[in-house]
Amino acid sequence: MKIALLELNEWEEQYLRARIDPAHEFTAALTGDVQVVSPFIYSKLTADVLAALPKLKLVTTRSTGFDHIDVAECHRRGVTVCNVPFYGENTVAEHTFALILALSRKVHEAFVRVRAGNFSLDGLRGFDLKDKTIGVVGAGHIGLHVIRIARGFGMKVLAFDLRRDNFMAEVLGFEYADLDDVLGRADILSLHAPYNRHTHHLINSGNIAKIKRGAILINTSRGGLVDTEALLKALETGILAGAGLDVLEGEEAVLEESALLGDKTNPELLRRAIQNHLILKKPNVVFTPHNAFNSQEALERILDTTAGNIAAFAAGTPQNVVR
Repeated sequence: MKIALLELNEWEEQYLRARIDPAHEFTAALTGDVQVVSPFIYSKLTADVLAALPKLKLVTTRSTGFDHIDVAECHRRGVTVCNVPFYGENTVAEHTFALILALSRKVHEAFVRVRAGNFSLDGLRGFDLKDKTIGVVGAGHIGLHVIRIARGFGMKVLAFDLRRDNFMAEVLGFEYADLDDVLGRADILSLHAPYNRHTHHLINSGNIAKIKRGAILINTSRGGLVDTEALLKALETGILAGAGLDVLEGEEAVLEESALLGDKTNPELLRRAIQNHLILKKPNVVFTPHNAFNSQEALERILDTTAGNIAAFAAGTPQNVVR
């Protein structure tokens, strides 16, 4: 099979190719004769892109989310779609708390100040996590790791999820609640829901005002869970005291802003990019560039699973199939 490996750096490509049958042919381009494509989240496999790949049989994304793939069109064309369902539960949860601690103890502000030679403590007073309430929206594999860590800090935990695991709630010592209840009671709100048409703008202009005033919002899931305009307004009006963001809605527009500025056909994307820049400039916002997954161990697990997905498909027994 001819396999297109997209968005890989050198060591990742070497690692992955060493775990795939060398009889396969490899390329870094989407050519018409590829049979397998392994993308990451910034490679958009739209219906138009898929139409140019007539021999495609398998898409195996190196991510848990698959909103960058037109899955319905893949199914229509008989293309199998696989993902990496588990790889970084602890990794993303640890990064979540890195963002929380950066904000709760103003680590980012202190760092910038000291680098400038200023050792004053004025304005750097933080707050304890112990006895604070964290609201976890999406209590799946990552969310449960966040809950475990939060309980270790002595925090109270509220969780919102459509599927409730009362056994885990009892074991880990947390409480399930409706979304509005979580928004109204949480001192820290952490998002871990998947992104799809049901969760698009889960936090929006209609409910962001229900957030406990002075709370902190953390998003290490997908930018589209939060309405950018509502987030900006909440930060400007004090509904939110801060935000820790690993993702932004339309983050690809921020990454490719020079191209965006020359594109007069998409004013909405340009508007969102400007709003994102206003958010990122705020001193009470900590942003990392979609980096929560990025530990050596997690990356190796992603690549191992991807190699396994390709081998299983070649053997006629596909695994981790997106339905």
